[in-house]
Formats: sequence, structure tokens, C-alpha cells
Amino acid sequence: MIRVAACQYAIELFETADSYAEHLRALCRQAAGQGARLLLLPEYAGLVLSGQLPTAQRGDLLASIAGIQPLLEGWKALCADIACELGIYLQPGSAPVRDPDGRYRNRAWLFGPDGCLGHQDKLMMTRFEREQWSIEAGEGLRVFDTDLGRLGILICYDNEFPLLARRLAEGGADLILAPSCTDTEAGFHRVRIGCQARALENQIAVLQSPTVGLAPWSPALDENIGRAGLYVPPDYGMPADGVAASSAELCPAGSQWLIADLDLDEVRRVREHGQVFTRRDWPEQFADGVLRLR
Repeated sequence: MIRVAACQYAIELFETADSYAEHLRALCRQAAGQGARLLLLPEYAGLVLSGQLPTAQRGDLLASIAGIQPLLEGWKALCADIACELGIYLQPGSAPVRDPDGRYRNRAWLFGPDGCLGHQDKLMMTRFEREQWSIEAGEGLRVFDTDLGRLGILICYDNEFPLLARRLAEGGADLILAPSCTDTEAGFHRVRIGCQARALENQIAVLQSPTVGLAPWSPALDENIGRAGLYVPPDYGMPADGVAASSAELCPAGSQWLIADLDLDEVRRVREHGQVFTRRDWPEQFADGVLRLR
């Protein structure tokens, strides 16, 4: 049994590095103080660093992501220090990163008690990212080995594509972390429904963390809505609707943690003794990613 925490993360303005560090450290201590060993923050949570930029720069869509690039190493060091201090696994959301090829990618790192375990890039770009923000897709999927179990990361829109989660499941992932950022209720539900479907199909668990609240100072994170949730396959011994836990409010006034206990052994049990075997019965025609037509 592990205790996990997914944050409904309110986008707030922190104009100095010290005020932001104090905020993030206090937020993580709050969850760890309730026994959580795995903490998840949402997609683009790292873009809150743009609050430290001059007003005009943080209010410019493209200039804001360029401006935070020198701040990212300090952010990663802060996250690593928090994970070490609290003895937790921390996925602090994602941030747009400029790679050596000059292109931006949406990247999520995972930190553990002993340091950084690596990162996962977003693979499927939304229209906003592709058409207005010039953020490009990354490559490949990774399964992370931790003391809590094997897990993967699918960032927001990635959860709406079945084959991505399937590859992680085939790689041994029992839990997928789904940091998300949506500005409409419909967008939130698209990702949430995708998360639930991926849990059902692969008989695994999916943990979702969304951004919430208004941030008029940021053209990228100006409107945010969503609920945090933990989803499992609806089957024997599991919640009938597949929702193991969900935040009570759709858009709270400030950041709130959803704390839940997750028994991955019970999730694995469903694969062997469930009412259905969706994971095992995945059609052979899907093996190469293409459903063959007769």
C-alpha cells in the first residue's frame, strides 16, 4: 500500500525565487506530512517561474518561456532537494524546455530520495502548443523503477491516445502519472475520461493532477480548471465506477492535495482474477499499432 498525493495546483504569482521556493517546499511538506510518498503536480506547473520575470516579459507568450530557461536548473535543484529532504518521489509537473537543437519541448522530470530519475517529454501536442506556442513533440516513452513500483508519465493530451499507455503497460508500468493543464471543463473531462479509459484498458492505476484558478499575468496559464483524481480498473474489489478518489471541488480557491491510498498488488490482482481481462485480451491486431481490416 502506498499513499499518493495529486495537487489541484492554483497558479499564483511569485515574483522572487525565495518566495516561490518557500511556497513549493511548504506545499510538498503538507502532503508528505500526511504520509504521502509520491507527489504529483500538474502540467506546466514549472511555468509559474515566469512570475519572476519583468511584467512585460511574463505577459508575453513566447518571451515568457524563453525567459524561464535560465531558471530551470535552479528549479530542478529545488525539486531534488525537496524530494531528498522529505524522502519522497516528486513529479513537480512539467515545463517548456529549449533543447540544444533550439526547439522547445514540454518536459516532466521525476525526482526521488536519491536524486533525479530522469524525464519524460510530452508526445502529442495540442493545437495551442503547436500553432501558437511553437512547442514540439518529444520522442519515446520511459518506465521508471522506484521503491513504490514501476511507473510512467503521460502528460495531459497524451492520455487521450490508447497506444501510449499500452506501451507503458507492456513495459511493466503499474501506475501512470498524468499531470494536466486545461482551461475549460470540457478539456478537463477529455483528459479525465482518457485517464479512466487507460486504467480500464490496461488494468493499471492512473493519477491525475490539474492546474486550477485564474492567472491574468500569464498568457499561457490564464484560466485553469480541473479535479485531481486517482483511477483504477472498475472490477472486483475496486470502485464500481473506477474512481478511487477525486477532489471535491472543480476549481478551489487555492492549491489543494488529493491524498489517497493505492494498493498496486490489488490492481495487479484484477489482471489475474477480474471479471474481465482487458489487458490480456488486447487484440493481436493491435500489436503493431494498426488494426488490420478484413
